[in-house]
Amino acid sequence: MKTAYLSLIFVLATASASAFAQPAAGTCEAKRQEISNDIAAAREKGLTEKVRGLERALAQNQHHCSDAKLSAAHAKKVRAEEKKVAQRQRDLDTAQHDGNAKKIARRQAKLDEAKAELERVKAQPPGATVK
Repeated sequence: MKTAYLSLIFVLATASASAFAQPAAGTCEAKRQEISNDIAAAREKGLTEKVRGLERALAQNQHHCSDAKLSAAHAKKVRAEEKKVAQRQRDLDTAQHDGNAKKIARRQAKLDEAKAELERVKAQPPGATVK
């Protein structure tokens, strides 16, 4: 339970916007800056448990985050979405070959969704949280 709570805090901390100028989006330094800003905000509100969780998240970021890892993870997500688009295209081709209009429409809709998701992932900077 505690691990899930800390993971949730980390995700929220890295996804939250801050009012301060930040380094380039998608970098480890940007994530550290976001977490630091969230720590300051939590301290101002007296949220000691949240501060502790954010400090742990910051320590994890400092020890384990590298821009190369973020870029590699982003490239992996893009490849996965490209595979999904290719599979959806094959499914559509099969449906078109069979000539079933309902199946063609469903497969086309799924292909369109997969293409939209691929574009969304490509547009995000490395390290951005994907929902």
